Amino acid sequence: MHRRRLLQRLDPSSVVVFRALHLGDMLCAVPALRALRSAVPHAHIALVGLPWAQQFADRFSGYIDEFIPFPGHPLLPEQPVQHDGLARFYTSLCTRGFGLAIQLHGSGDVSNDIVSGFGARAMAGYCRGEPVMRERAVLLPYPQTGAEPERLLPLMEELGAEPAGLHLEFPLSQQDEEELDASGLAKPLQDAAYFCIHPGARQRDKCWPPRQFAEVGDRLAAEFGLKPVLTGAASEADLTAEVAAHMHHRPVDTAAPISIGAMAALMRKAKLLLCNDTGVSHIAAGLKLKSVVVFSKADIARWAPLDRHSHRCIWDPDAQRATMVLKHARALLSGTAPSRQRSVGMWPYW
Repeated sequence: MHRRRLLQRLDPSSVVVFRALHLGDMLCAVPALRALRSAVPHAHIALVGLPWAQQFADRFSGYIDEFIPFPGHPLLPEQPVQHDGLARFYTSLCTRGFGLAIQLHGSGDVSNDIVSGFGARAMAGYCRGEPVMRERAVLLPYPQTGAEPERLLPLMEELGAEPAGLHLEFPLSQQDEEELDASGLAKPLQDAAYFCIHPGARQRDKCWPPRQFAEVGDRLAAEFGLKPVLTGAASEADLTAEVAAHMHHRPVDTAAPISIGAMAALMRKAKLLLCNDTGVSHIAAGLKLKSVVVFSKADIARWAPLDRHSHRCIWDPDAQRATMVLKHARALLSGTAPSRQRSVGMWPYW
């Protein structure tokens, strides 16, 4: 006789999920959150995350009912610890008595202790070593292989939440469109076919050199008759300006203090995105926007978008492979399939 899964045994009226990470990591968790919501459609689902992620919770309100900002932990590097808020944070969570707490943050080395402090009636997550299967606790060995969305789903399946697709999402709102219109950034593009170049990343040492972005951008503009558009946060204006300075085809530089949603609204109508390995590559996957993503440091097998036909990932830590980036950008824009070449592991990485 099969043992009933934890979600079926508990039928929790409330669930709290811990994932205190940045944009790309959060977008990769959407398939897991979608499966969870499908399994407990009437439960109140709260997300504990980095303070910025209020906007993530708002965008994915179909899966998340409430956002709770995390005050930090000394052993987690994503944010400084707000020591004066720690006691209030944990006391508040314990008082609420969530039916289930899910650690969706990683291997559990630090995060399992954090989530156990939420005071939920049951807990689930990943761990190191042997699995833990108890009446009110399920901890699975953390997967060492697979893309990030694929690593998160086995936990949901073990809990009794069937997968509802591996695809990413990035829903746009009327507010995103209105903000973009109000900014005036898209005005030069109203009647133009364009592609986007996003030269920045949260960690600058992951960025492909501006000269390489400019070289590929110029070739695509000349060959396909597309307008190049540079995107980025206001803090990345120096990067977009440097790319523009190297280009012969004058780009539209849209690096400005607009929201992620407004930037995504701009990208939505693009024919292609060229970018580094950063959160915007997962926005492109959610928008179904074709992309060429240049990797230089991160685990390409873990962080590459799953649709390897529409999203081509190039390993180029020495910035020597502009020709390969151009080849795959051409293939995506022309709808042709390039010959299979290997640069990291097995096809389809290049």
